[in-house]
Amino acid sequence: MANSAAGSLAKDYNTKIIEEFRANQGRVGGPWSGTPMIIIHHIGARSGIERTTPLACSPQGQGRYAIVASNGGSPTHPDWYYNLKANPSIKAEVGAQTFTVLAEELDGAARAGLWPKLVAEAPSLGEFQARATRQIPVFMLTRQN
Repeated sequence: MANSAAGSLAKDYNTKIIEEFRANQGRVGGPWSGTPMIIIHHIGARSGIERTTPLACSPQGQGRYAIVASNGGSPTHPDWYYNLKANPSIKAEVGAQTFTVLAEELDGAARAGLWPKLVAEAPSLGEFQARATRQIPVFMLTRQN
């Protein structure tokens, strides 16, 4: 029951962020004020159901956006991680635009080269990695159209 209640609270929280994002051309306030945001439309790996999730992102130029599957430093990946691995071609919203992106998990040198920049932009990522028992995945979303 507690997991169901927690899931419901997270869904309500995300719904409010998505509404604010769409009403303000991609900008949100509160703890997310000034943070670049993206909404990903991912397809459930098992369910096939489309879901929308607001995330902080790091614009990389040339239609590329880095996102981090930190899950707040949890020992498990967020559900959307598995969805992107199963269905990497997704829709994304940035500002007032919606477009198709291809999600690619970075590993090795690509992740190692970008990670310090991501932590500099969002120091909490370093804290999350320090307490996580897993390497926190990084995805590069590349605009396709």
